[in-house]
Amino acid sequence: MNLDYKKTKKKHLQDKEVKELIAQAQKGDRTARDRIVHHNTRLVWSVVQRFMNRGYDQDDLFQIGCIGLIKSIDKFDLTYEVKFSTYAVPMIIGEIQRFLRDDGTVKVSRSIKESANHIRKMNDELSKTLGRVPTIQEIANKLDLSPEEVVFAQEASRQLASIHETVYENDGDPITILDQISNPDDGKWFDRIALKDEIDKLNEREKLIIYLRYYKDQTQSQVAERLSISQVQVSRLEKKILDQLKEQLNE
Repeated sequence: MNLDYKKTKKKHLQDKEVKELIAQAQKGDRTARDRIVHHNTRLVWSVVQRFMNRGYDQDDLFQIGCIGLIKSIDKFDLTYEVKFSTYAVPMIIGEIQRFLRDDGTVKVSRSIKESANHIRKMNDELSKTLGRVPTIQEIANKLDLSPEEVVFAQEASRQLASIHETVYENDGDPITILDQISNPDDGKWFDRIALKDEIDKLNEREKLIIYLRYYKDQTQSQVAERLSISQVQVSRLEKKILDQLKEQLNE
């Protein structure tokens, strides 16, 4: 695939025009798809810069990034109230990361994998014993590791997250990471992905409270009625959950 548009001048397209072209491309219009790719090559190059100095030619990474861009065109849901570029960037990043991982550039040693398994098991054990998610320091103390070693092992073994991954699902109404990208210009999607990881650690009732309060915008009284508890209990639980999430994210 030859997509050398680096030096080509392009007419700026408004987001509405881009979405109109996407609709045409998803119906099989190759000219429309090529025009979107042409229009977004600068976006691909900006992502490629993050992966320089890894032993690969930048033009090769650009070609891989364009594959991610094309996939984002094919999969973009026009009902989402986000800019296409906001959706496309993590898809481009993911495609390049998969290429680097599958090509053997990103490897995790056996010892790191074993440490990650021990950490995962200890996290489960302490969660049951303490009745809450343990801190990094508590896990480190139990395994005679430094907090830095715990964090490194967890991050090194972490799988790539899909922006289509469901954070919570209730009565057939799933919330995905993409749904959390409410403002395409706030530049905080990675913070939101980190928050998603911490929400996964909550129990089902805690997840439901967060879902109803912050995704469905229900009042504490409405949540209390749904859970058959008092509004005061909901208030206390919500504060506890938010404090827990804040503590974990600070870790």
